[in-house]
Amino acid sequence: MSTKDIILELRTKKGLSQEELAGKVFVTRQAVSRWETGETVPGTETLKLLSALFDVSINTLLGSPRKLICQCCGMPLDDTTLSREPDGSFNEEYCKWCYTDGRFAYSSMEQLIDYLAEHFSGPDRSPEEVRTYFSQLLPSLSHWKEN
Repeated sequence: MSTKDIILELRTKKGLSQEELAGKVFVTRQAVSRWETGETVPGTETLKLLSALFDVSINTLLGSPRKLICQCCGMPLDDTTLSREPDGSFNEEYCKWCYTDGRFAYSSMEQLIDYLAEHFSGPDRSPEEVRTYFSQLLPSLSHWKEN
């Protein structure tokens, strides 16, 4: 789905007119109309306001152009698994299990790997296989590169 279709769908689901939406995000009704016809796309600050208003990520508003993965554990991300900042805004870098309320759940890569080995192993995957897989994946993610 494209940005124009997503904004139109979210606006109508919320029962807002173009004029009402415009007022909530501090633009003109004509700006909303141009978004919904695909003539323009909201700017960065307006995307942040729309994200908060509709409770969806900016990535979703833009038609999910990027496949997001948690930069701590590698889990695929969508609006239901994204973390949030203390102010309630989405953090599109991390899942809600690795990062919540401005804090990371795991203090070390080893701690996360121990957790993953325990919870992702099973009949078809031994804890050692899980440990090996994540020991290779995690160092490539930005959270662990930075720390």
